[in-house]
Amino acid sequence: MLESKIDNLTTNDLGVENSLRQVIKLIKYPVISDKATRLLEKNKYTFLVDRRANKTLVKTAIEYIFDVKVKKINSLNLPKQKRTVGRFIGYKPQYKKVIVTLAEGTNINLFPDI
Repeated sequence: MLESKIDNLTTNDLGVENSLRQVIKLIKYPVISDKATRLLEKNKYTFLVDRRANKTLVKTAIEYIFDVKVKKINSLNLPKQKRTVGRFIGYKPQYKKVIVTLAEGTNINLFPDI
């Protein structure tokens, strides 16, 4: 069922032809901060994703990668962050932050036992 969702994605979602590899590349990495750690107790996980990704694509990618059931997704665009190196001024790459709420009884193991 999930494979058919991924195969039926249109080309105008990201402007390129979507394949499984491109859907997986939407998720950059999980955010590990004080607030994100507190949200883990409420079964909410925070990720940085590509700016062009929408909630439907993020939900499909999270469900496929981690094999969980997503209940809700909140997304927000992060502001630009200026960085100076010597006399040169630039900006850090921009990402979108998503907070994923999982269904009861499911979780993502972000900290595996070593």
